[in-house]
Amino acid sequence: MTTPPEFHDVPTTTLADLLGRDQVMDRAIRPLWGPVPRVAGPAFTVSCPPGDNLMLHAAIHRAEPGSVIVVESGDLDWALAGGNVCAVAQRRGVAAFVADGLIRDLAEVRAMRFPVFARGVVPIPGAKKVVRPLNGPVRCAGVRVEAGDVVVADEEGVVVVPAGRRAQVLADARAKLAKEADETLDEWQAAHRGRIDAILADHAFEG
Repeated sequence: MTTPPEFHDVPTTTLADLLGRDQVMDRAIRPLWGPVPRVAGPAFTVSCPPGDNLMLHAAIHRAEPGSVIVVESGDLDWALAGGNVCAVAQRRGVAAFVADGLIRDLAEVRAMRFPVFARGVVPIPGAKKVVRPLNGPVRCAGVRVEAGDVVVADEEGVVVVPAGRRAQVLADARAKLAKEADETLDEWQAAHRGRIDAILADHAFEG
């Protein structure tokens, strides 16, 4: 499944405004090097149990070019991937990793400029023993992600657009961005002050 290139131009802040908190991953999922480019692509989902990274290593050979590999793990003791895994993923056209866990070989990953959004780094790798299905529903950093959902990640965070809402969310995002582009700061300030003053008046605030 391909992703409209327009999603690469939509900030996560705009998508978060439209979709709400439930579609925004935990703030601990951060880009591990910077400045990181915004990435967007269909989710290729992976589930790894604590201490095991087999299925992520399998996924890099199976994900379609342009995919964002999304990993459910929650393990903060073992690395899910290292430099060679990221290099192969990049070579095969994978857009990024978004992992609810850790990686290693950060200097290598930074040097190759492969986008990784994760909880951090640790130098010791996990095992490769547990086989699980690929592209099933996962829960990554508090958000349910299904294969084909659109994942957009930048320095502000990671937002998941459900596949069934993709076209409408993109249209709404475009309309919101166009409206904001046409509004001057003076106009925004006046409207903002009016809203805030109205809320304060409703609560009998004086000052």
